[in-house]
Amino acid sequence: MTQSGPPVETVSFGSLTMSDTQFLSGDLAGAEPVTLTGRLQLPAAETQPVPAVILLHGSDGPGSAVTWHWANVLNGIGIATLRVDSYTARGYEEIFSDQSRVGEFNNIIDTYRALDLLAADERINPDRIAVMGFSRGGIAALYSAMTRFNGLYGSQTAKLAAHLPFYSPCNFALQNELDIRPVPIRAFHGEADVWNPLPRCRDYADRLRQAGGDVAIFTYPGAHHAFDHPGSPSYNVKETAQTSRRCFRREDDGVLVNADTGQPFSWTDDCVEKGPAVQYNPAAADAAQAEISAFLTELFELN
Repeated sequence: MTQSGPPVETVSFGSLTMSDTQFLSGDLAGAEPVTLTGRLQLPAAETQPVPAVILLHGSDGPGSAVTWHWANVLNGIGIATLRVDSYTARGYEEIFSDQSRVGEFNNIIDTYRALDLLAADERINPDRIAVMGFSRGGIAALYSAMTRFNGLYGSQTAKLAAHLPFYSPCNFALQNELDIRPVPIRAFHGEADVWNPLPRCRDYADRLRQAGGDVAIFTYPGAHHAFDHPGSPSYNVKETAQTSRRCFRREDDGVLVNADTGQPFSWTDDCVEKGPAVQYNPAAADAAQAEISAFLTELFELN
């Protein structure tokens, strides 16, 4: 079938707004329905259905150039993309200046509902849909692999074929966090990241691997947070941005607890800091692009 219609479409789908406690507890009764929008971009393919990747922005919001950039990269190798806007319908343009505005795990539900949308589109191959997320969006790209969250909120019509988190925070200890679906996780992280430092993610990847997961983490010496973001060519300190880099949160009966205080975690805790930095790194960006292209070409059998 020949592709028809505009190259970029605005789509909408239902999701839920939940606090972290509601999400971890499975409290659907307390969730608030919300209708999100996204930008669906189809490749210039001669035949359909085509594979797809769900793209999740970071705390800088849906205007981020990084999801636009990756949409073009992926379209160029024959993959459709859906750039999800997780903030506008919830009343925000960005949340980095107040990370409490949206629960840290809310994007996981957005991911599953975006998967429902794509799987129902006859132009998309429902068996070849992956998720890629950046920073805050990386939380969903990573932890949506957990069997537990799939059971609580996952799609009834399709399953994600791969998880591709970029510089995600990994400073959590979640119940059953090593129990993941048997699909690949490929993580990408700068070794000089001072927003979401690498060690916690490297440790989580190692433990997942030891538990039998198909997990790899690619790291880049000298690369900072948002190393693939073409809009940040110089070292840029985000003075108003919050970071939990000095915090560690563990789940206790569905509540995220600050491991230092033993009290429920808050973005007003002493461990929360401001002023993390971002910087584009061409060498790291090119390397990650090559790795992603090779991985998805093989996974989706594009050749």
